[in-house]
Amino acid sequence: MSIVTLPFFLFAAAVVLAYFLTPLKYRWIVLLVGSYLFYWFNSTWLVLVLFGMTLVTWLIGLWIQRVNDKGDAFLKEEGKDLPREARKAKKEETKHAARRVLTLGILLDLATLLFLKYFNFFGENLNGLLRLFGVRGEVVPRLHLLLPIGISFYTLQAISYMTDVCRGKIKADRRPARFMLFMSFFPQIIQGPIPRYGQLADQLYEGHRFDYNELCGGAQLMLWGVIKKLILAERLAVPVNAAFNNYESYSGPILFIAAALYGLQVYADFSGGMDVARGVAQMVGVKLELNFAQPYFSTSIEDFWRRWHITMGRWMRDYVFYPLSLSKAFTNLSRKSRKFLGMFVGKRLPSFLAMFIVYFLVGFWHGAEWKYVAYGVWNGVFIMSGILLENVYAKSRERLRIKDESAAWRIFRILRTFVIVSFGRFFSGGKSLHAALTMFRRTFIRFCDLSFLTDGTRTKIGLTVKNSVILLIMVALLFAVDLLHERKVEIRAGIARRNLVIRWVIYIGAVLAVLIFGMYGPEYDAASFIYEQF
Repeated sequence: MSIVTLPFFLFAAAVVLAYFLTPLKYRWIVLLVGSYLFYWFNSTWLVLVLFGMTLVTWLIGLWIQRVNDKGDAFLKEEGKDLPREARKAKKEETKHAARRVLTLGILLDLATLLFLKYFNFFGENLNGLLRLFGVRGEVVPRLHLLLPIGISFYTLQAISYMTDVCRGKIKADRRPARFMLFMSFFPQIIQGPIPRYGQLADQLYEGHRFDYNELCGGAQLMLWGVIKKLILAERLAVPVNAAFNNYESYSGPILFIAAALYGLQVYADFSGGMDVARGVAQMVGVKLELNFAQPYFSTSIEDFWRRWHITMGRWMRDYVFYPLSLSKAFTNLSRKSRKFLGMFVGKRLPSFLAMFIVYFLVGFWHGAEWKYVAYGVWNGVFIMSGILLENVYAKSRERLRIKDESAAWRIFRILRTFVIVSFGRFFSGGKSLHAALTMFRRTFIRFCDLSFLTDGTRTKIGLTVKNSVILLIMVALLFAVDLLHERKVEIRAGIARRNLVIRWVIYIGAVLAVLIFGMYGPEYDAASFIYEQF
């Protein structure tokens, strides 16, 4: 049951109706039952994986909380008269004990994810390595494993919960049913956003009263998400798939255009799914985090990743980058590297190493293939080089008399970022790492081959006159909406302030646009959200 199909809309409507018909105190139970039913409809018995990981995470959280409470109680009662150094030593002892339990919890949750999603990847690479040493056959067999939907998302959710309990940011939830709801809330479980317990839990547990404005606002957001998914993303998939699946037949310009269109497809697909999820949540009074902030207005790759998949970026920053870069090992590395590499490079080396690890993991998180690792490294290298060469760029701009605040310079930076991001899509969208590198090579070697303008290539990959016109209109609409959001214009609130006739003309027009121009039918697979596979 995809979130852009009629069954889902009927299901969501039933949950919303049941939510507001239930007494305020018990409304969270409706969300819990609805969430597990939704997961069952999508994965049947794989719901046991979600339940098992939820149970393990909940128990580990209670264990960590018990360790922390025990240490605090000792310092408050028995240890209040201890010398300062002794109290400090006790705090460190408690902290280390809690971290050991946290490590156990992380290993258990990661083991589930790594086995189900990455076992065959590691097995294939190990078998390939052993063949280099003359070992024949498959030492590690290939298993036919089923991957539960959303497991990459709720694994990160579980790790952040246990870590925040360990750090004392939140208290462990002692109520298992309520914690189950946090881990399974159905609008966001398939493809995010990745919530934090402290941001989402109370919203889910407290009963929200019916609010007509929230209901309408949520419906508007859902409709915009469906438009982006069915009219734009699915139509973009036609030329993208045609070019990427037969890349050896096309010239450089076509391959680059396909990569750029793939980036727009992913954006429309992923953000469209986010809009539907956030819209359903808003209907019941729950505010999910914004996951995109006009990424194609970014002026650098670093800025792009601050705007793209925001909750993932923040997760990596708070639970990987900072713990690594501030650790004793990285601090010692910084001190030693300054002696050999100088103050400028040595001071930044630990941060760069932590950043490299982050983007390696970002790529690997996307999928169990080397092309995704290359995708992460591609972005990480550009971000690190931008930081490393920042002074060089500043001096170059000064010599060329380029004003940082000028509109022309900003437009240039946006276009430059778009080109770099688009080239990176060869990795994430190509069939393999070899295919991605081949497309890179063909793009640069045959970049000036403009024969596609006259030889019918555009029609062959699905860019007919009709599709091209619809795509141009939709991309222009997406650009206009993002531009208004960039300027802090509240579009949905503005529509809501219009009179009844204008509002319903907009709503009916949007629905008709989906029905007339949406890509669906007997052979359409509405469940094929790109990020569901992650």
